[in-house]
Amino acid sequence: MTDKVVFFDGVCNLCNSWVQWLIKRDKKNKLHYASLQSAYATQHITDPEILTTDSIVFYVNNTFYTRSSAVFQILKQMGYPYKMALVFYLVPRFIRDYVYNTVAKNRYKWFGKRASCMVPDASLKLKFLE
Repeated sequence: MTDKVVFFDGVCNLCNSWVQWLIKRDKKNKLHYASLQSAYATQHITDPEILTTDSIVFYVNNTFYTRSSAVFQILKQMGYPYKMALVFYLVPRFIRDYVYNTVAKNRYKWFGKRASCMVPDASLKLKFLE
């Protein structure tokens, strides 16, 4: 598997916006992306609990991170100034994940849902794994 993969809900508008935000700021092309609905995800995520989670999933250093931990691990990869947000990693995980889960449960209601997964244009095709 590619060494740094962001797995996201391909039909979620919030998730797609987050991926677009990351792509725009990932000047060193460190990250790759795959929707949780993709064949790539089902082939490489063997833990059904992770695959069906209501969370973004980040794979790095042979480890899968979910929820707020995934967000912080992604920001850590982005470098300065984004990794300054790691100061919030000091907040206990149960509090961080409570906030994350609240947004995750309401994301379709608050931000909407797409009929299908995003299809990257030719310039972004290499960043997406299928």
